[in-house]
Amino acid sequence: MADEPLVLGIETSCDETGVGIVRGTTLLADAIASSVDEHARFGGVVPEVASRAHLEAMVPTIDRALKEAGVSARDLDGIAVTAGPGLAGALLVGVSAAKAYAYALGKPLYGVNHLASHICVDQLEHGALPEPTMALLVSGGHSSLLLSTDITSDVRPMGATIDDAAGEAFDKIARVLNLGFPGGPVIDRYAKEGDPSAIAFPRGLTGPRDPAYDFSFSGLKTAVARWIEARRAAGEEVPVRDVAASFQEAVVDVLTRKAVRACKDEGVDHLMIGGGVAANSRLRILAQERCEAAGIRLRVPRPKLCTDNGAMVAALGAEMVARGRSASDWDLSADSSLPVTDPHVPGREQEHGHGDSHSHDHVHEVSKDNLYS
Repeated sequence: MADEPLVLGIETSCDETGVGIVRGTTLLADAIASSVDEHARFGGVVPEVASRAHLEAMVPTIDRALKEAGVSARDLDGIAVTAGPGLAGALLVGVSAAKAYAYALGKPLYGVNHLASHICVDQLEHGALPEPTMALLVSGGHSSLLLSTDITSDVRPMGATIDDAAGEAFDKIARVLNLGFPGGPVIDRYAKEGDPSAIAFPRGLTGPRDPAYDFSFSGLKTAVARWIEARRAAGEEVPVRDVAASFQEAVVDVLTRKAVRACKDEGVDHLMIGGGVAANSRLRILAQERCEAAGIRLRVPRPKLCTDNGAMVAALGAEMVARGRSASDWDLSADSSLPVTDPHVPGREQEHGHGDSHSHDHVHEVSKDNLYS
């Protein structure tokens, strides 16, 4: 246990300031400060509001995580941070904070990919990831199918959304139904009391000539909105629970169908589901049913680890340290469109183990002056 890397992870890609601490694949702390309430009145995330919230929450959240983990900052073997993709301003806050802590402590810095982190977090729940693993990531900004043969260096995109992400569609339909923001949890709650077969909403990109692994939810969103508008225009009551259940079923049907197909086509017997929408109860149930029928093992982290959090960043950072991946340089910058094919942003030095490269010698010298107390 003592030989496993102790890593602190910082996540600020959207509206939640997440700080996690892991030792190897053991979660020690998962502290989150959310600004979701500040965005609710706008019906969506406002980038400037999110960035300012990150600035205010960063130091207290890091201090809370260290206290929860029962470790000193000087005990850390590295600092990991989401370098992208995400909101540019929000990412910059996290990257800047990570640089400051890493520099003052004399620790290696690892800029990691947000999507790869969502995959790696499952190690904290179910142990080491099988190689290869198929991953279905669904959130407010992403709907992606990814094949990972090495979470630190080889993640291949199989398919992605061509328009609205699944979580974005949930938010928009919740707004049309006047259910508030964020839409995912409230749609899930109403759907439990509705009939998923009450309304035949379309399944996007499921025709024989459509891309096998890509997603489209814009047409579904429009169809649901028009159905609701037509009922209201006719002076009829909108059956909110049935609409929620039928819409949700259309989304999870497509997600699970394509994910299982990708596993079969690639000969992969493990499917991991992550991202905020992975907390959806119907998605979990249908995915389990279809995976069992196909002989595929399903891995889904507990809901708290599915949404954006610092634990997932720390998990990937610890894996980088354990596998001797090169640390990032001090000129690391945020990249709002960082491709998933780059699980982390390595430095220009040759790969090394446990942050012991000469590229960090000057940092360790500075740390002796007790910049961090």
